[in-house]
Amino acid sequence: MATAPSTVDPTTLDAATLLTVLKAVRKGDFTALADTFNEVVEMNERLAAELARLAVVVGRNGKIEERASLGPVTGAWSDAVTNVNSLVTNLAQPTAEAARVIGAVAKGDLSQTMALEIDDRPLEGEFMRTAKTVNRMVEQLGAFAAEVTRVVREVGTEGKLGGQARVKGVAGIWKDLTESVNSMAGNLTAQVRNIAQVTTAVANGDLSKKI
Repeated sequence: MATAPSTVDPTTLDAATLLTVLKAVRKGDFTALADTFNEVVEMNERLAAELARLAVVVGRNGKIEERASLGPVTGAWSDAVTNVNSLVTNLAQPTAEAARVIGAVAKGDLSQTMALEIDDRPLEGEFMRTAKTVNRMVEQLGAFAAEVTRVVREVGTEGKLGGQARVKGVAGIWKDLTESVNSMAGNLTAQVRNIAQVTTAVANGDLSKKI
């Protein structure tokens, strides 16, 4: 005859234990069923509380290294915790990667880009779109910086007047910045050429020219 266990640990509840409890219920012993049900409810409350805590510390406080824990649980409880932690990790890794690249850009390092794979798995969906957007931003910054450097060197250092920055596919503020650099280079070129013309005229005895 099956004997109902005095208490059942819901973290280790298996088919054999459940069968024992059901046999006890069939014989009119509802104690084990009530105890087990209460313990399952308690475990579910612990899981809900842990998920609520994780939502605050990760989602609101930004502590993306935090993970859920119910202690030494097994079965579906362990699977639930593992799946939640996997979700947090999958969300946190692209976020951390984007922060790394943006931090490098803020320090003037335009050589960094977001990886399109994490742990040998290609990014998908919004993660891939975000990574490509960040990388395109870094690429445009790099192209703009390179062109500005080239124009400044050619016009300001090498004396190659008429230099203009050329950045492909720019729009918005990038286009405005490129046009501003080109306008500055154009104005400088015009002034230098004007000075050269007046200086040449004076050297030839023509004092009618003015800057």
